[in-house]
Amino acid sequence: MSDVTRADICTIACAEAWRGDGEVMASPFGSVPALGARLAKSTFAPDLVLTDGEAALVHGIPTLATKSAELVRESYVPYKTIFAIVWSGRRHIMMMASQVDQFGNQNIAAIGDHAKPKAQLVGVRGAPGNSVNHATSYWVPDHNPRSFVASVDVVCGVGNDRAAAAGPGASRFHDLRRVVSNLGVFDFATPDGSMRIASVHPGVSLDEVAAATSFALAGIDTDVPVTREPTETEAGLLNLLDPKGLREREVSA
Repeated sequence: MSDVTRADICTIACAEAWRGDGEVMASPFGSVPALGARLAKSTFAPDLVLTDGEAALVHGIPTLATKSAELVRESYVPYKTIFAIVWSGRRHIMMMASQVDQFGNQNIAAIGDHAKPKAQLVGVRGAPGNSVNHATSYWVPDHNPRSFVASVDVVCGVGNDRAAAAGPGASRFHDLRRVVSNLGVFDFATPDGSMRIASVHPGVSLDEVAAATSFALAGIDTDVPVTREPTETEAGLLNLLDPKGLREREVSA
């Protein structure tokens, strides 16, 4: 479809992260992943469980424009219950990443030397526990050499190499799924668990992806497929679920 935007493509790629997950809690961070989770639940993943982002499960599929006071909440989920869901693996989170490296280590804490960082970010938060207990994916709206780095400055989300090195306690339930950026989709379907380019978004060249990445991507010298566009039904749902076009504000073209 000629009117499909890069943000639409990114949303579809994020939605696909939850395909086949069944009845798990979807925890998306950012407008594009939040819209992707709603699109997935509206179409091929009806069993996904959505929350209000705070302490309740919500009824139906609210739009991104739905105000908190307008949400229909089905069940209270206290903080301690979230830990039970995390530890049981019944969650698939899509976090954002200020930095992500070749093996999927993620940083949202600080940029620069740990003792004296150049920039303080949001902190480690729950990233370590998330990434060693349940499925984890990442969304990076601005793919550049400072976000796709050879080695993250602070390890928050645990990558495949560090999980393996830490032993069964970290690797047993470690499940790093995919990274979606404004340029393409990446997974870790390689023998050593390093990042592989799974698809490139329409209009993006492999040279552009390579130039924006500070490490060698597996699969970039192969016949890389193009990320799929939304179906006609999905295109209608995108506008219905995101009436204010919040997805367009988040994606760097």
